[in-house]
Amino acid sequence: MSKMMKFESGFSQEEALAEASRCLQCKKPLCRQGCPVNNAIPQFIRALKEGEYAQGLEAIYRHSYLPAVCGRVCPQEKQCEASCILARKGKAIRIGKLEQFIADNATEVGFPKVAATMGAIAVIGSGPAGLAAAVQLAQLGYAVTIFEGESEPGGVLLHGIPEYRLPKDVVRRDIKKIENLGVEFRLNTLVGVDLFLDDLLTQGYQAVFIGTGAGLPKTLELPGEYLEGVISALYVLQTINLYNSGQLPEQELPVEKGEHVVVIGAGNVAMDAARTASRLGAEVTVLARRGLNDMAARDIERDEAIADGVKIRTYAAPLAILGEENVTGIKCVNTMVSPEGKAIIKEEESFVLPADKVIFAIGQRPYARIVTTSQGFEINKQGLLICNEHGMTTREGVFAAGDVVHGPATVVKAMGEGRRIAIEMHAYLLRKRLQSAK
Repeated sequence: MSKMMKFESGFSQEEALAEASRCLQCKKPLCRQGCPVNNAIPQFIRALKEGEYAQGLEAIYRHSYLPAVCGRVCPQEKQCEASCILARKGKAIRIGKLEQFIADNATEVGFPKVAATMGAIAVIGSGPAGLAAAVQLAQLGYAVTIFEGESEPGGVLLHGIPEYRLPKDVVRRDIKKIENLGVEFRLNTLVGVDLFLDDLLTQGYQAVFIGTGAGLPKTLELPGEYLEGVISALYVLQTINLYNSGQLPEQELPVEKGEHVVVIGAGNVAMDAARTASRLGAEVTVLARRGLNDMAARDIERDEAIADGVKIRTYAAPLAILGEENVTGIKCVNTMVSPEGKAIIKEEESFVLPADKVIFAIGQRPYARIVTTSQGFEINKQGLLICNEHGMTTREGVFAAGDVVHGPATVVKAMGEGRRIAIEMHAYLLRKRLQSAK
């Protein structure tokens, strides 16, 4: 592999204290309003400033269960930091890096353990939504079992985000804390294949939470999509993570040194895949339908991709993938943006890029394993589970949250929704108890 550049390292103690000292400790903290989980930002910053790291992490844990993760991968520049009053002067507090610092320096702090007296609940999926739901339910007194199809828990956190953005030891550390809370992990168990949701409801689980995410890649149905060498961004990220953990030999890596790789898509996942391919020694070009500043990816992800050697071809869209058995190139067309903001194809301006591999990174949708092997579920046209305002699916006693409900989004959104719906599950089960007691 080519040399691995590292960006945006964490704060040193001196840097963290200096940054925390800049916080104004507003009486009405706008930063909290900008956080999807209403994190206790002023409280943990004050604790950090006073050297009380454990106290700071305890404050975070009242709202966020994955601070070491969120501190690294959340788009703070669009959320809490964008809402910081100092952002008006272009000097927002680096809230994410302070959260990361506390989480990394108070690792001895865990979740308060509660006796499991409320019954058993099954959680399907161990990504951010499932993990957050499990923590909340365990803290409410339920015996929680997480069913995970992979050999190690973590979902997209472990298998879908590159090591340089989110070190796997950080994820494993948080999962260990969840295990210490009493949550059981049933690994290598794919619900819908190895056992079925109906089985769970007959095995003593009072309710089921689905947090399986959206892991099935979307495509554009272009000519040539089924040629050898057309792969998904998730496949690239999953295989490199397996390689980094010693579970995959180098010859099975999806990209080889010197290959020409074209990435279709301009979001964060596209940047992750492009940077990964570049670090494997490939010549990488990203196709973006709009301009550099209109890409869906975070600015920092885009800029670091460019620093990693990725070329971004703006105002360009794919028309067809070329080749007979293997990919040899990709036919593209220039685009323009209409006054309404829509990318319009300029059919007369086509061109061909050489390509040995084409990576699709245009989004994902949920797998249908559960809904096709159990009755009572309704999904929308995108394959997303339909739920009411309380997070219950159209199947009684089965709840869902995260990407499987709203489509691919941020880690913090999935985590926040997992926590919220866990509380809704608790309320539902309490109502059932009251009704049965009458």
